[in-house]
Amino acid sequence: MEFESPGYLYVLLALVPMIAWYVWRRKKTTSSMLISSVESFVGVPKSYKYYILHLPFVLRMCAMALLIVALARPQSSDNWETKNVEGIDIVMALDISESMLAEDLKPNRLEAAKKVGSEFVASRKNDNVGVVVFSGASFPLSPLTTDKVSVVGQMNGIDYSMIDAQGTAIGVGLSSAVNRLRGSKAKSKVIILLTDGSNNTGDVDPLSAAAFAKKYGIRVYTVGVGTNGMAPFPVETPFGRRTQMMKVDIDEGTLKKIASETNGMYFRATDNASLKKIYEEIDKLEKTKIKVEEFSSKEEEYLPWVLAALAVLLFELLLRTTVLRHNP
Repeated sequence: MEFESPGYLYVLLALVPMIAWYVWRRKKTTSSMLISSVESFVGVPKSYKYYILHLPFVLRMCAMALLIVALARPQSSDNWETKNVEGIDIVMALDISESMLAEDLKPNRLEAAKKVGSEFVASRKNDNVGVVVFSGASFPLSPLTTDKVSVVGQMNGIDYSMIDAQGTAIGVGLSSAVNRLRGSKAKSKVIILLTDGSNNTGDVDPLSAAAFAKKYGIRVYTVGVGTNGMAPFPVETPFGRRTQMMKVDIDEGTLKKIASETNGMYFRATDNASLKKIYEEIDKLEKTKIKVEEFSSKEEEYLPWVLAALAVLLFELLLRTTVLRHNP
């Protein structure tokens, strides 16, 4: 048992002068009667009322003490347990280049990646999650945070036109994600890099960015998105928007090297189901429990004290109006 506001307990000291005043007043107001002899009263048993004469005052003091304790807000804190917490810092690095509009995944690669990625983020309740998007340049969409609602909301708002620079700068996107994690104190730091192309722009080589990640103990899972061979891609023509088959060009060699260099893994997603399965696999791989902490569950316990005070006051009132009632 502990108290949220223990300062109120000092009010209990006020009961001391109240008790002293009661004793002093009783001595001053005691009635006396002169009689010739007390011999006739010798051996006469005392009434039970004599023994409970001061009980109402005692009950009132007890009621006041109980109310003061209730004001101090007693709380129980004896429910201790050990809890395993999965605390991992994760940054999602998502390619949003125009090629992510290809419709081999439904409704397209970008929307499929957003949907599955959002579900993954929402499932990581004890982790810090951040998001970086990239195409020809990178943009830090969300800092590391445990506010999954905010992260999911920002991911749902991702659009390929957020970055003007054309191309796919995998090295820039990866180094931007590493910058988010290099100051992290977490025992496990992870980047999930998702792209559907090859590094064709930017001033950072992907393997140099991978070495940068390795230096800070960051594990990188790389995901290549796109079917093998050709994929339907929407293009604008003089006759409106049309679908055109285009070759899928994913630099799997570089993505595999990035994963190998950082002790991660490479995955290939050719449809929505395989992309979902990849995130499920990463979720299983990153379930390591990294700390154990003890905590107590506090519960307010003032109500029993208030009820006890009320019961004592009612008992005092009952005594005063029945057994110890004074006739006028």
